[in-house]
Order: sequence, then structure tokens, then C-alpha cells
Amino acid sequence: MDSQEKVKKSLEAAGEEIVSTATLNSLPPRFYDAFIVKGLRIDAIEHGRVLCSMTVPPRLLNTGNFLHGGATASLVDIVGSAAFYSVGVVSSGVSLEISISYLDSAFVNEEIEIEAKVLRAGKAVGVSTVEIRKKKTGKLIAQGRHTKYLAASSKL
Repeated sequence: MDSQEKVKKSLEAAGEEIVSTATLNSLPPRFYDAFIVKGLRIDAIEHGRVLCSMTVPPRLLNTGNFLHGGATASLVDIVGSAAFYSVGVVSSGVSLEISISYLDSAFVNEEIEIEAKVLRAGKAVGVSTVEIRKKKTGKLIAQGRHTKYLAASSKL
């Protein structure tokens, strides 16, 4: 099998239907965010800081049976965006850049903490940092940095 066939097979295998396309297409808008944050608990909200926790559910596991990197990235995006509201920003903005260092794994039913801090909330650009840790030990699972365009949308 040549390299192009390997790529094709790998991507097509990832897209195997677990649920029919019709069912997926009928899901409501914003389903994805709800799919990720269902079960998220808000533990603290302070000026420039949001602390959440959750139990890792089976739906967010990858094929290695630990928290999927895409779910981790979504938590960085969603919780990092919410932190801007804690400093009075009126919109969570649009992502310009997200970078994540994956440092450890979280497994099903493991308690994790997600802490977002606003590093800067300017007129147009904001930056937050998000750490995901094992709640029991404090060991860092992932560290993310989220840059957002925050300027209010025009009403043209």
C-alpha cells in the first residue's frame, strides 16, 4: 500500500459511521459545546479567573481510552473564552490562535480541574491561559494558551 492509500484509509476509518449521517445532521446548533461540557461544574469565578471541574466521561475518550486531545482543546477554547466575561468583556470573541501542550493523560471517571486565567483583555485582542489538572494530585494534564479577537462586531 502506498503512502496516499495509507492516508486515505486512515482518514476514512476515522470517519466510520457510529451514528447515521441523518441523525448527526439533525442535532441542534451548539450541540458540540454541550457534548464537551456536559457535567462541567463551576467551582470559582473571580476577576480574571474561572475554575471548573468535571469527571471525565466515556464519551470524551480516544481510542487509547484516555481524554481525547480534541476534547482537551475544546475545554481550553470554551473555558478560556468564558474567562473573558469575568473581566467585563461583553463578547467571548473569535479564536485567533490556540496552542496546547499535552503533558499527561486523564482516564474515564477521573476528576479533573480546568483553570482559566485572563492574561490580557485589550480593546481588540485578549489572551487567556488554561491549565487542566488531575484534581486529586494537581498534576498537569495540559496547558493551553488562547488568543481571541474581542472587538465588538459591526452592525453593517
